[in-house]
Amino acid sequence: MAHISGVELPKEKRIVIGLTYIYGIGKSRAEKILEKAGIDENIKVKDLNTDQEKKLRAIILEEYVVEGDLRTQKAMDIKRLMEINCYRGIRHKTNLPVRGQRTHTNARTRKGRKR
Repeated sequence: MAHISGVELPKEKRIVIGLTYIYGIGKSRAEKILEKAGIDENIKVKDLNTDQEKKLRAIILEEYVVEGDLRTQKAMDIKRLMEINCYRGIRHKTNLPVRGQRTHTNARTRKGRKR
């Protein structure tokens, strides 16, 4: 079982889908990574050999921000918005939708249960 960036990839899935289990890697980024590593997209995770795993690990580590570092970076970005009291920061503080959505009705996911 492949272990990349602290994530166990599911061994029965194709490698292009397995890489999307890593936070910060979607399908298109996974395809680019596999192209750089020279690995076929249709190979299963369990069929990877150790050299291919090492290549994938190296490419992801060197070129992409993923998992814990990305989560920390996103949290710091939101914290900065809140500290400078910009409109988006205020919306984050008050648990309201940030991107201009309607709040008169709807927005229950962000606002929480009706009281």
